[in-house]
Order: sequence, then C-alpha cells, then structure tokens
Amino acid sequence: MTEQHVAVAIVGGGPSGLTAAAELAGRVDGEVLVIERETETGGIPRHSDHLGYGMRDLKRFISGPAYARRLTAMAQDGGATLDTEAMVTNWVGERRLQVTSPRGIRTVTADAVVLATGARERPRPARLVPGDRPDGVYTTGQLQNLVLHHAYVGSRALIVGAELVSWSAVLTLREAGCATAGMVSGYPRSEAYAVFRLPGRFLMDGPVFTRSRVVGISGKDRVRAAVVENTETGARTTVECDTVVFTGDWIPDHELARTGGLAMDPATRGPVVDAGLRTSCPGVFAVGNLLHPVDTADGAALDGRHVAAAVNGWLKNRDEAPKAVRIRTDGPLRWVAPQLVSAEGGAAARGDLLFWVDEYRRLPRLQAVQDGRTLATKRTPWPAAPGRVYRAPWSLVADADPGGGDITVSFA
Repeated sequence: MTEQHVAVAIVGGGPSGLTAAAELAGRVDGEVLVIERETETGGIPRHSDHLGYGMRDLKRFISGPAYARRLTAMAQDGGATLDTEAMVTNWVGERRLQVTSPRGIRTVTADAVVLATGARERPRPARLVPGDRPDGVYTTGQLQNLVLHHAYVGSRALIVGAELVSWSAVLTLREAGCATAGMVSGYPRSEAYAVFRLPGRFLMDGPVFTRSRVVGISGKDRVRAAVVENTETGARTTVECDTVVFTGDWIPDHELARTGGLAMDPATRGPVVDAGLRTSCPGVFAVGNLLHPVDTADGAALDGRHVAAAVNGWLKNRDEAPKAVRIRTDGPLRWVAPQLVSAEGGAAARGDLLFWVDEYRRLPRLQAVQDGRTLATKRTPWPAAPGRVYRAPWSLVADADPGGGDITVSFA
C-alpha cells in the first residue's frame, strides 16, 4: 500500500467536484486531487445528450456531454489531477482516505477533503412496486447508459415520475426511437417547470397520470404492461409498454459521509453543513447533490465554486468551525440546506436557502422564528412546487442569534 499526500482531495468528479477543483487548483499550496470512480469525469451530464446545461455557472446553453467536457477541461487547465476508475473505500484516519483502483490500493492523506459524491435515483426494488421481474425496467441513469452505448431500450415506455429528469428521459427515449406511452406522478400536477413540461408533452404519445402510482408490472422475458392506480379514486389503468423508467426520487450517495462519522440530516440524508459548506468534521466539506437531492447540475456546480473560500480559510488557519444554530422546517417543507447559521459563516451559496416541499404553493410566504421571535418574513414571486428545489433568500435567517435556540422556517 502506497502513501500520497495532497492539499485537497475531492471525492467525486461531477459538476460540483470539478468546479471546486477548478477554483482551488493553482490557488492552494499543494496538489488538488479529484477521485472519480467512473472511467471519465463529468457525472450525470455526461450521459444526457440534450441541451439545457451550463446556464447558471457557465452562462452557456449546451448539451450534457459538452458541459461535462468543459468542466473537465477547466479542472485540468487549472492544474488539478483527475484520478479516474478510483474509489474511496474507507476512512483510515482524520482526512485519510483508502483509495482502490486498477493501479492498486493507496492511502491519500489530505489537508482538506471535499465530498462531492452526488445523488442517485431510487430503483424499483426500493419503491416496493410489485409484479413480475422482466427485462426493460430501468432508472434514468441506466437508460442513458444504454443509449450512450447504442443498446436497445424498447419501443414504448412508461415513465414513473414527472420531475425535470423525467422530461429528460422523454428526450433520451425519443433519441433512441422509443415512444413515451405515459408519465406517472403522485402529485396533482407534473413537477417540472412549464418551460420543460409544455414542449415535452408534444413528444409524448400518452397522458400524464397525476395523483397516481404504479402498482404492478407484468411480463415474462420483457415488460408487457404496467398498471397505474389513481390514489384518490382507486381506478386502475393498464398501460401497454415494453419499458418502464423509474425517474427522480433521489437519495444522496452518502455512504462515505456516514462511515466518516459526519453529522447527518435525517431529512436530506446528507451531511449537515453551514453556509460555508463545512461539515461536523474539521477540514471536511460537502457540496452539490450530496447535500440537496436533487438540484440542477449548474446549481450543484455553484456549490463547488462557493466552497473554495471556506477550504482556503481552513488551509491557512485551521480554525474550528464557528458556533452555529440549527435551521429546522415545518411541513410541508420537507428539508432545508444548509442547516446551520453561524456568526462568521457568511451567506449560503447563491445567497439561497434550498428547500424541498410536498405541496404546491403559488406565491409562498415564509417566516423564520427563533426563541419565539420572528427573524424575518419573505415572499417569493416564484412558486414552491414538489419535485424540484425551492429557493428562498438567505436573509430569512441571516439575523439569527448564534447563541440562541433552533430556528424554525415555515410557510406563513
């Protein structure tokens, strides 16, 4: 087993990890190493061959593969080392990582660690959908991999979910010559933004089943049909299809964070962080969709840009994290990120608090309360909708007392 020392080890070569590497390489005293388990860096966008990437971070409107290549080039041009086909399999001490790759096993000791492991969709078994177990049942990631390698994906598909990634699946299926027979959402309306939802309807051969769920899949060798049940009336519809794609319903890739002993948020199932994206372990930071499953790729990338200041501060001073208070939510707000406010922590990335909601609110008004005192009340001109991250201004909690009790954010 060999030993390696670096200034910053970034675990994950997706948009947030690559952007953090580009920001830090050349600005810190030592090597910036990106550890990526796949054969290429770029993350999920690498498999999404359609437009819509890079708008907020690069001010470009480009395809997923082009976006992945651009972020990879930015990290390399900045001087970062990209180590692909390498997986962090364990912690072997404080900021010490065991890395396994075809080149062997080594220990990487880092002055700072940035976790950028992202999130994944929950597959059919995790959603407890009964029925047969034929071929033709995929997650969006599996579908995109098949299309990337020009494999057969079917001729008629049912999509489970109606988030942004679900409409991305419609485009991927169309590219593969597979029609979309319908889309299933548990909510009263499709969760994606209208700018994606409305054009997407013209690419579908079937309806969007709202307030519905899939209660069965049938087929011997290949999917033959799926049964969709309306959750309010109990009425059932059999949709003939040879492919079922489970989309959305994200969970962070949090195994490394958990085994590292980081404080975890039971709502996001990712690490608890402050506005500087510091975790509970000194010198360990977390970014991107490990924290907020799931934001857009460019939103995650902006986390990577934001974390650089806190990482630099740690490398120079090794200061302990400032005292912080916890932000909590009341339903229908399911979770918030970041979860901590401190006197010295500054504002969150993009100046935003990120929320996930379970009910649609057209013109939501939020209030933050600490120790019985209303800190602020804010209204946003954009709606809060299930299936996508809802953003509210950080100023809602900026005046919190770091020595006080928990802050509760709710709809006023």
